[in-house]
Amino acid sequence: MESISQLPKNIRKHLSNEAYETDHTGMSDSSVFLFQDKILKIQKNTLEAETEYRMMQWLKDRLPVPQVYAHEIQGDVSYLLMSRCPGEMACAKKYISDPDLLTDRLAQGLKKLWEVDISGCPADWRLKRKLEQAQFNVEHGLVDIENTEPGTFGEGGFAGPKELLDWLYGNQPQEEPVLSHGDFCLPNLLFDEATAWYIDLGRAGIADKWCDIALCYRSLSHNYDGVYGDQHREGLDDLLLFRKLGLAPDWEKIRYYILLDELF
Repeated sequence: MESISQLPKNIRKHLSNEAYETDHTGMSDSSVFLFQDKILKIQKNTLEAETEYRMMQWLKDRLPVPQVYAHEIQGDVSYLLMSRCPGEMACAKKYISDPDLLTDRLAQGLKKLWEVDISGCPADWRLKRKLEQAQFNVEHGLVDIENTEPGTFGEGGFAGPKELLDWLYGNQPQEEPVLSHGDFCLPNLLFDEATAWYIDLGRAGIADKWCDIALCYRSLSHNYDGVYGDQHREGLDDLLLFRKLGLAPDWEKIRYYILLDELF
């Protein structure tokens, strides 16, 4: 990070000379700096950066999310200073070692999202809007095909992002609109004893409930099948999450939303 003295004044006044460390968790292009009770996120001022700020403000009295201390845009860079939430990531050893507890907390986190009244929600990521953004990403070469699920592209899969996009346009499922996190992966949920805290909200807004279920299922599976970390872990029942949710898995929708996420 540039020195604190070089940060925008509106950000700097909250920090003085506090010590910090860099957070390397996650796969976004942002830079995240951890202070004792604050987090500073520096990233390019994109639609996701704008959405994260707006959704955190809208959700502050609706769900456990970080408190915004300061937000500043300087040139094409967004600076977001927020509170540091308590608890541990859902991918912490405490939860991974107890699949029953983990899936129970994840299911609770999903249900809490669905309970929020979406009237007046400032971000809408239903398929019409989501596919438009996916099309923009494809047309501007923003799809990282090296960082996708095995089999999505190449032999046995789609020839490339354009072919996948065409398939997604042609196979849109019926939507069940709810408040969606948009990237409901284990590192984006923090659990303390009683609360699920929602972080990294750049894709949050109105969307199909199966969008979050699909990405949760993918993240959960990869935390047990060796994709994340260097060891395979035993003990995850593929249907455990769905039993906790009280839903039968809709595998077609799950596949659709995992494929859609490949273009982001």
